[in-house]
Amino acid sequence: MYKVYGDYRSGNCYKVKLMLHLLGKPYEWVPIDILKGETQSEAFLAKNPNGKIPVLELDDGTCLWESNAILNYLADGSDFLPREPRLRTQVLQWQFFEQYSHEPYVAVARFIQLYQGMPEERREEHARCLKLGYKALKVMEKQLERTPYLVGEHYSIADIALYAYTHVADEGGFSLEAFPAVRAWLERVASHPRHVTMLG
Repeated sequence: MYKVYGDYRSGNCYKVKLMLHLLGKPYEWVPIDILKGETQSEAFLAKNPNGKIPVLELDDGTCLWESNAILNYLADGSDFLPREPRLRTQVLQWQFFEQYSHEPYVAVARFIQLYQGMPEERREEHARCLKLGYKALKVMEKQLERTPYLVGEHYSIADIALYAYTHVADEGGFSLEAFPAVRAWLERVASHPRHVTMLG
């Protein structure tokens, strides 16, 4: 059975949880509190020397880290990862977009507001995150006006990667009012029969 080391409130950890539920794979959740510094313990660093969650531990004790890499591992051979090279590359395209143009702003704004309670010294950074996060949402809106999912007609790990923080963007101060295609996509993703919520 897989072990997942993570925080239920983390979007990056939620990606792994959601993927496992969609695939119907059993797992053990090992809670890790980043605010208490648990990712910097000697035991955790032996699993991920980068000191970040999530970590997926396999049956043989091997550990995989970086949420989108874990998604690719879990989805391999399933309908959530296209086999056709062009479509598979488009999945990677959206995952790279999530890590470089979306998560650094949408997730960080959420961390500042939800986890830290908007400290005065981070308000300027929060405002910058809102500006650049809205830019990322506009890119998603343009794609989702054309296709029901980020890579065409089928739900893939590209959607899981971007759903994780987009569906809780309001907790970082974002409004999705101006993004009807994104809102419809969020509902589409959540309608999957094996969907599980972040805290569910």
